[in-house]
Amino acid sequence: MAGLVLFGLFILCMALGVPVAVALATAGLATLMLTHGGQPWFGLLPAAQNAVASISSYPLMALPMFVLVGAIFDRSGIARRLVDFAIACVGRGPGMLPLVAIAVAMVLGGISGSAVANAAAVGGVMIAAMSRAGYPPPFSASIVGAAAATDILIPPSIAFVVYSVSVPNASVPALFAAGMIPGLLAGLALIIPAVVISRIKGFGLEENSMPRPPFWPSLREAIWGLVAPVVILGGMRMGWFTPTEAAVVAVFYGLFVGMFIHRTMTFRQLPEIFRQAALSSAVIMTVMSLASIFALSVNTIGLADPLIEGIKNFGLSSFETLCLVMLLLLLVGMILDGVSIFLVFLPLLVPMMKAFGWDPVWFGVLLTMAIAIGGFTPPMAVNLLVACRMAGISMESTIPWVGWLVLAFAVATFSVMVVPELALWLPRILKY
Repeated sequence: MAGLVLFGLFILCMALGVPVAVALATAGLATLMLTHGGQPWFGLLPAAQNAVASISSYPLMALPMFVLVGAIFDRSGIARRLVDFAIACVGRGPGMLPLVAIAVAMVLGGISGSAVANAAAVGGVMIAAMSRAGYPPPFSASIVGAAAATDILIPPSIAFVVYSVSVPNASVPALFAAGMIPGLLAGLALIIPAVVISRIKGFGLEENSMPRPPFWPSLREAIWGLVAPVVILGGMRMGWFTPTEAAVVAVFYGLFVGMFIHRTMTFRQLPEIFRQAALSSAVIMTVMSLASIFALSVNTIGLADPLIEGIKNFGLSSFETLCLVMLLLLLVGMILDGVSIFLVFLPLLVPMMKAFGWDPVWFGVLLTMAIAIGGFTPPMAVNLLVACRMAGISMESTIPWVGWLVLAFAVATFSVMVVPELALWLPRILKY
């Protein structure tokens, strides 16, 4: 009964258009009041304590910093210089600009932890360039939206920070290392349909007549962007700074490059950049805080245990159960953002993970890959929405193209499911 009230009230609030954070808190508080009606203050005092404790975490301090990094690099001019260098490397021709867009998004993924900022940075450069080369705007927006989804896999990643806070057995460095190969695999999976579709449909024929940027000058201009992931990730590996400190280093690095090297930013722009980052961070932290009340109610009513027993009694194997979990997250990812999905479902999924003996780091990568697919799958598709707005088109027009990219990303996800070493090999080598 209590479980029905919890999820029923949450779904009702969402259907009425209530913000996700408020819906989570409302459902959680109502369930706690229902189960603790005879206690002082209806047993709600632990809810307030839990809400504060959920965001009082040292690793979580990295989250607003990585959000700020995304805002800074969006305006630093690094994306355009990386695009020129990538074109100098791969040359011109049908399918090359989509390849460049995906490659640049993957490099920016090693700098910023925000997929939305990645979509804005890459889309601001690539959508207009692809349009001039003869690519249809819906196809270009689909490529940019899908490419930005690799951001939450390639470290640093806000999603991995949130997962690590919720699952103490999975450290941030281990998750960062585990996401590297799956992120690269997902990017390569996206490149294949992007290039094949371009050549079959004859997109980008005008590219052949466009000049190819000279290699060495392009490398000189792009070197600051190429070095950034090495500085951030290499510094963590060498023990120079923790992931939280790495986020601060990335902020100062981005400010230095944007203001003194490329000179695309000024001191007058900083208050607005800080304001945007603060608002985005506040939204995420508020959702996390209020979602902890939802998680507390799940644990209080003991919802996870009967669910796991029911699955086992149904006769499903570990792999079959994992497939159902991934399918559920793919569907939910179409209507909820990644952070909300983690906070709603982890209280149920973590006990299931322990019951079936799934590795917490590998499981975190799989969940993040499923959430990444939702980032460019309509109707919600935050990354795709940003790209569509920049291209001036409706999201519906991208469906014929984005479906192939969703399928390619899903194949990469399934590969990590059946071959866990794709995610676990690098953390083990690095001894995380």
